[in-house]
Amino acid sequence: MKTIGLIGGMSWESTQTYYRLINQAVREQIGGLHSARIILYSLDFAEIELHQRRGEWGLAADILIAAARSLEKAGADFVLICTNTMHKVAPDVEAAIGVPLLHIMDATAAAIASDGLKCVGLLGTRFTMEQSFCSERLEAKGLRVLVPGAAQRERIHQVIFEELCQGVTSHQARSDFLAIIDDLVGQGAQAVILGCTEIGLLIGPQDTSARLYDTTEVHVDQAVKLALATDPVSVSLPTFSS
Repeated sequence: MKTIGLIGGMSWESTQTYYRLINQAVREQIGGLHSARIILYSLDFAEIELHQRRGEWGLAADILIAAARSLEKAGADFVLICTNTMHKVAPDVEAAIGVPLLHIMDATAAAIASDGLKCVGLLGTRFTMEQSFCSERLEAKGLRVLVPGAAQRERIHQVIFEELCQGVTSHQARSDFLAIIDDLVGQGAQAVILGCTEIGLLIGPQDTSARLYDTTEVHVDQAVKLALATDPVSVSLPTFSS
C-alpha cells in the first residue's frame, strides 16, 4: 500500500472528511483491520485565507510547497491538496516535489468525462468560480462549464467562509444552494460540481434530483485507487495540458 500525503487544514472541517472517507474505502476494499497509510500536514487556515483575500498567491504557494516537501521527506508516495481553491497554486507545488500531485479537478474531469457528460455547473469559492484555474482543467477535457451569477457567487462564497468552514450548516444556506443548482440545471448543466471541499457538508444527492459530483469524494476515490494499485501503471494520474 502506498502512503498518501495530505495537505489539509483548509479547513479542518473538510480535512476530517478526507481522512474518514479514505480509511473507509481502504477497509471496504481490502477488509479486516486495514486502514490507509496517511501522512497529514495540517495548515493554519487563517494564514492561508489572509493571503487569499490579499491576492498574495505566491506567499500561499510557498506555504503549500513547504508542506508538500515535508510530506515527501516523511515518505508520502503522492500528495493531495485537500481544498479546491488552493489548486490555484498546484502547478507550483507540483514543480517543487519529486512525487506526483493528484489534482482535484483532473480527477473530477476524468470522472465526468467517463460518464459521457458535456456541460456542468461549478460551485465553489469566489476564486474557484471566477478564476480559470479550475474551469480550464475541466474545459481541457472537453467540458462546458457554467457558473452562477454574481450575486449567487457572493452568497456561495459567504456561506463557505462564514458558515461551513466554521462547522455551521443552516437550512437557509441549504435552500439557497439548491436554488442555485436548479438555476444551473435550467441553463443546461447536466450535472453540478461541488467544487469546494466544504459544500458536501451542506448538501448531497439526498437533497436534489440534480446529478452532483463532490470533488472531495472523487479525489478520495482516485487517491485510494492509486494507493492500493499493485501495478504502478494500472492506475495512471489524469494529465492535461496547462
